[in-house]
Amino acid sequence: MAEQAKDFSRGKISKPLAQEIIKYINDPIARSDFEHSYDTMLDINRAHVLMLCKQHIISEEVGKKILKATDEIQQNRILPDFSENIEDLYTNLEGRLIKMVGMEVGGQQHTARSRNDLGATVVRMDTRKYYLQLAGMFNKMRKTILSLARDNYDAVFSGYTHMQPSEPVSFAHYLSAVLAGLARDYKRYANVWDSLNLCPLGGCSMGSTSYNIDRNYTAKLLGFNGPIQNSIDCVASRDYVLETVVTLAMASDTMSRLAFDLYIWSTPEFGYIEVDDSCAVCSSIMPQKKNPFTLEHMKGLAGHMEGFVVGIYSCMKNIIYSHSKDTSVEATRYLYEAMHDMEIDFTLANITIGTLKVKKDRMRDNALRNFCTVTELANYLVRYDDISFRQAHHIVADVVGNLCKEGLDSSHIDRTRVNEAMKEQLGAETKLTDELIKEALDPSRIAEAKKCIGGTSAEEVKRQLDLLEEQIDADEKVLADRLMYLAQAKEELNVAVKKLENS
Repeated sequence: MAEQAKDFSRGKISKPLAQEIIKYINDPIARSDFEHSYDTMLDINRAHVLMLCKQHIISEEVGKKILKATDEIQQNRILPDFSENIEDLYTNLEGRLIKMVGMEVGGQQHTARSRNDLGATVVRMDTRKYYLQLAGMFNKMRKTILSLARDNYDAVFSGYTHMQPSEPVSFAHYLSAVLAGLARDYKRYANVWDSLNLCPLGGCSMGSTSYNIDRNYTAKLLGFNGPIQNSIDCVASRDYVLETVVTLAMASDTMSRLAFDLYIWSTPEFGYIEVDDSCAVCSSIMPQKKNPFTLEHMKGLAGHMEGFVVGIYSCMKNIIYSHSKDTSVEATRYLYEAMHDMEIDFTLANITIGTLKVKKDRMRDNALRNFCTVTELANYLVRYDDISFRQAHHIVADVVGNLCKEGLDSSHIDRTRVNEAMKEQLGAETKLTDELIKEALDPSRIAEAKKCIGGTSAEEVKRQLDLLEEQIDADEKVLADRLMYLAQAKEELNVAVKKLENS
C-alpha cells in the first residue's frame, strides 16, 4: 500500500505556511501554474526520469512506475490543494505521485534536481509556446498590411511631418514604411529565440549535482537548442523574459503609431480612411458617431507594454545573481499578461486593417489643396528659370503666404501669382506656364516621378513591398522550422516514454 505523504516538502520547517501567505502568494501562483504549466511540468518530469534511467541513477522499474503514474496524473487534473501544507504545483504533483506509488519510488523522481531549475525550465517552455504563437500572429498581421498596401499604389495623399502637410506619397508607400519598421521589430523578436530556447534543467538549486546526469539528453527531449552552460546561470537568468517583453513592446509602439495615424485620418476633417462597421461603436447619445475604438485600444495596449517592461526591469535589478523570488516570480509575473495583451493587439490590428476602407478621391483632393505639392513647384522654378533652390524656395513661400492671407488653397496657384513673387524678389519673369504649374502641382505625377531607391513611384514601392514580402516568407520558414523542431522533440519524448513503459 502506498504510504501517505504529509509535510514532506517543508524540510526542517516545523510550522505550516501562514494562511495569508497561501492566499496572496502561493495559491495565485499555483493556480497560474496549473493553467499554464501543468502539462509542461509533467513533460519535464518525464524527460528527467528517462535521463535518470538512462544514466542508471534510478532503476528502469522505478522509472516505469513513475511514468505510468505520471500518465494517470495528466489524465486526472486536480487543482493544487494546500490542505496538507504543500507549497506549490510541483509539490502537489509530487505528493500525488507519492500517494500513488509510495515514497520509496515516487521520492526518486526529484533526484539530481531542484525546484529552482525545474521552475526555470517550466517558464522557458511555457514562454516558448506562447512566443511561437505570437510570432505567427505577428506575421499574419504583416501580411494583412502588405495586402492593403498592394491595393493602394494609386492612393496618393499628403504625407506629414510635424503633423503638417509635407509631400505627396502613396498610401502604399506609407504602409511600406510601417512594414519596414515592423520587419525590424520582428527581427528583434525572432532573435530572442537564441536566448530563450536554452535548457536550465540540471543546474539544480544553483550548484549543479554530483550525479552523472546527461543534460544534453534532457535538453534534446524537451526541444531546447542545448543546455545553459553554467549552473548558477541556469537559475539566475530571466533576461529572456525582459528581452521578450521589450521586443514586443517595441512592436506595439510601431503598431500604436500606425493606429494613431489611422485614428487621425479617420476623422471627418481628414476623411482618408474609414474603419469597417465591425470595428466601430456608436455613441449612446450622439447618433452620428462612428468611433474607431479598436484603434484606441491598440494605442492603449502600447501603454500597457511600457508598464510591463518597467515592472520586469525593476524586479531584476539590484538582486543577487542566483535564484530568488525576485527573478523567478516577481520578474515574470507580468510575462503572460504582456504576451496576452500582444495577442489582443495583433488580433485588433489584423481585423481593423484587413477591413479598412481607403478613400482615394478624398486623399487626392486634399493633396491638391493643402500645399503639399509646392516643393515640386520650387523644383520646376529651378529647372525652367535657372535659379537656385533657395531662391525658388523664397518665391514659392511668398506665393503660399499670400494665398493663406487671402484664405485660399493651393488650387489657386497660377502663373500670375508666381510671376508677381518672382518679379518682386528677382526682377524677372518666370518661364513657367499655367500648364507647367498645373503639372508641377499634380500630386500623382509628383509621387510617380520619385523613382530612386526609397522613392514613391509605384514601381519603386512595389520593389520595396516585394522585398518585405520575401522577408515575411523567410521569417515564416524559420518559424515553421522551429515549430517542427519542437514537434519532433515531443514525439521523441513520447516514444522514449512508451518504450520504457512497455519494456
